[in-house]
This record gives sequence, C-alpha cells and structure tokens, in this order.
Amino acid sequence: MSAQLTIYVLCLLTVLSQASAQGTPNFEKLLDIIFAGNTTVNVKPNTPPISPIGTSPPIGKTCGFGKECVPRKLCNDDGTVNRFGTFMLNLRIDGPCAYLETCCDVSEKLPEPKPVNVTSSGCGYRNFNGVSFKISGAQNSEAEFAEFPWMVAIYTVDGAKTIYKCGGSIIAPNVVLTAAHCVWDAQPGLLVARAGEWDLETTQEPLLHQDAHVSEIIRHEKFNSNTIFNDIAILILTTPYTWSPNVQPICLPDEGVSFDGYRCYAAGWGKDKFGKEGAYQHILKKIDLPVVPHAKCQENLRATRLSRYFQLDKSFMCAGGEADKDTCKGDGGSPLMCPDLNNPGRYLQAGVVSWGIECGVENIPGVYADVPSLRKWIDEKLTAKGIDTKYYTT
Repeated sequence: MSAQLTIYVLCLLTVLSQASAQGTPNFEKLLDIIFAGNTTVNVKPNTPPISPIGTSPPIGKTCGFGKECVPRKLCNDDGTVNRFGTFMLNLRIDGPCAYLETCCDVSEKLPEPKPVNVTSSGCGYRNFNGVSFKISGAQNSEAEFAEFPWMVAIYTVDGAKTIYKCGGSIIAPNVVLTAAHCVWDAQPGLLVARAGEWDLETTQEPLLHQDAHVSEIIRHEKFNSNTIFNDIAILILTTPYTWSPNVQPICLPDEGVSFDGYRCYAAGWGKDKFGKEGAYQHILKKIDLPVVPHAKCQENLRATRLSRYFQLDKSFMCAGGEADKDTCKGDGGSPLMCPDLNNPGRYLQAGVVSWGIECGVENIPGVYADVPSLRKWIDEKLTAKGIDTKYYTT
C-alpha cells in the first residue's frame, strides 16, 4: 500500500507541475484523471468536458449521490420538482446527462406525463417561445421545439431502415403538402410522413412525433422533372394526425396573393452548405428571408450559369439572396412561411422549397413553388377527396 501511495503522490506532483502554467488547477479534476488511470492531462480552469449534441446516456445513469439523469421536463435545473414553470434549454449544455436531460434527485422525480390531445385553435399559429422549454444557447439558427408545428419530415422505408428524404407541411389532419420533385419517383407505400419532429436523432423531446404512412401521392399533372415547373404534390395519409401542441396545420394564402416586400421564414433539416462538405442537420433549423419580386429574381438568376435567356416560370416565387442564408439540399418540400399582416402571430405558406443555384450566395435567391398561383389546384384535388378546406383557411 505504501508503494502505491508514493506513486499516486508522485503522479499528483507531476500533474500539478504540468498544469501550473495554465493558472489555478482544478484539484477535483486532477484527482479524477489520476485515479482513472488517464495519462493525458490537458486541464483548463473552469472548462467542463464537452458532450456532443445527440448523445444519449442510458436512462437512469447516476450523476451524484441519490441522483440520476432524467428528462428535463421532469425536473428543475436546481433539482427541485417543477410543477408549473417553463424550462430553459441550452443546446450546448455540458455534464454527464444528455442535452435534453438534467441531473435530478430521484426522490423528487415526477411520473412521465401522459399525452394530451388538443383541438386545433386554427391554422398557422407559431409557437414563438417553443413548447415546454425555450432554447437559451442557440447559435446555429435552431428552431424552438414545436415553433412551427406544421413541419413534416418525409422518410422512405428501406427494409427495417427509414431514410430522410425531404420536408413538408401539414394542411389537414391527413394531408401533407410537399414538392413534386421530392416524390416524383416514390411509391406511396414506402413513404412515411413524420409530424411533430424536432431532433431527428433522439426521442427525448417533451412531446413525441407522430408517424403516418402515405396512401396516395397526388403530383401536379404539369410538373416537369427537367424544368421543375409546377413543383407541388399532395400526400394523402393512411391515418390522420392527432392535433397536439407540436402537430398543427399551416394556413394557405388566397389565390393570387403577393408576398413581395415580406420577410418570411423557411425551416428544414437540409444541408448547411452545397456540395460534399455540407452536412444534414438533425435539429430543425430556421432562417428569415426577404421575398424577391418575380422580375428581380429572374434578373438575378440570369446573371448565373442559367444565362441571360433564362425565363422564370409563373409557378415559381423567390426568396433570399443574402449571403450564407438560404435553404439547401434536403430542404426540398419544406414551407416558406410568411406572417399574416392582419394577425402577425399567424403564418401563411407562401412557397414550397424547390431549387436554387448553389446555397447562400449573395444576390442569388432560392426558388420556391408559388403556393398562391397553385392554390386553386390544391383546393380542387382535396375537394375531390372530400377533404374540407377549412383546415388551412380558418
């Protein structure tokens, strides 16, 4: 025992001498390093280890005497039961628990809340502060949880695997609006539309997502896979969604409405940049974009490789043209959402993410299917199916 103690003391003195140049050492961390047998020492004062987003320690992992990691919604940050408050979330929170968990006294842990079904209060209402918690550390344009409750992630089923394909939006309990180019070669039975999603890599959100299989794909008859004209499609679901705080429909604008001069939002899980270096996002992202008038957009696009002969079809609208702010690959089918000037808390779907030249290049707007010009087609298809238009108008 005395020989081991001597070795530990010598190790401690060695570590202290290596850390002295970095300021006052953290003795608790140094002891942890020595007794864990870790020979690599790189201690920075008051800098906790970083836990990557998306990692999920096993449920029930201990994090202190009489404590364990539990979902954040069950416990306050100070370890007391939160019965009425709103939670704050830092997406880069450090420590032994996953970022959607907190360390809590198990004797104070509340039972898991049961899902509560709610009726829709009307289409298009954005949850500006999220649901159940509000992000306090967002640095990469993360959307709040359930901020846009009509967002849908569309997956293809490949055996036992589901593969993310593109985005969409809820316009009725059993109807999703998306881009025709996303599903032009898809088989209905192999598509799943997931509503209420936020982080694609975890199921620890306060409210679970809802999956529905697609029974029918209605593509615009004049969609052209070469020119992408009329890039819109309707997905009819086998089972309707149940309205909840994170699953609600968006409103559609009247035919012929112009959003020129508006500043709108787009959201999605697509790549952060064009090309191989771009990475798909697992937490829903949002960006605000200016709507670009049709003629101006055509002019800007003619300055690209499309050439001065390019003509922007009337079935398109444009938004963006600001550096490093754009929708990109994987965002196809997601909505462009503009505020209702008569009710700023309510949003209308002005466009459907369609195509672009690169991503986030200044003076090159992104191109969207123009929902107002395609509204009549949407109404006709849903009316033929006996689906009430009230879900996206009231």
